[in-house]
Amino acid sequence: MSGGMYLVDGKNLSLFKDKPIKVLLAKPGIDGHDRGVLVLAKAFRDAGMEVLYAGLLPTPEEVVDTAINEDVDVIALSLLNGAHLTVFRKISELLKKRGIDDIAVVGGGTIPDGDKPKLEKLGITGNYGPGTPLSTIVDHITARASEARSRKMQ
Repeated sequence: MSGGMYLVDGKNLSLFKDKPIKVLLAKPGIDGHDRGVLVLAKAFRDAGMEVLYAGLLPTPEEVVDTAINEDVDVIALSLLNGAHLTVFRKISELLKKRGIDDIAVVGGGTIPDGDKPKLEKLGITGNYGPGTPLSTIVDHITARASEARSRKMQ
């Protein structure tokens, strides 16, 4: 530890010293399966993150409005119904339209491998599926939140 940096497993967490990572979990679109997102919420809280849950079936506009109003670091999207390309894209487009580049967007659910590069092109990373170790997802959220915080400070 030097120069005010806080390293945990080699990660600089100085950006989170005074304010925990804030994550908005959302299941936009027509998808009523919430067991996985509730497991994620607990894992994120256990990792020291502040978690907001948008509930079932929020519109992309509601997700973006909530993310902006609550000043989140990360929007974590989950869909199991195959509408990820349409719905995740809409959220990405709404953020860009509003000039928001300091909120990271990550995805997950039942996303075919062929769709993952398309989502990555939109800036939606992770795109983890069922069975992904929670530590992998938490590490990814932490890294993306760090990037988002860095952009907020510029």
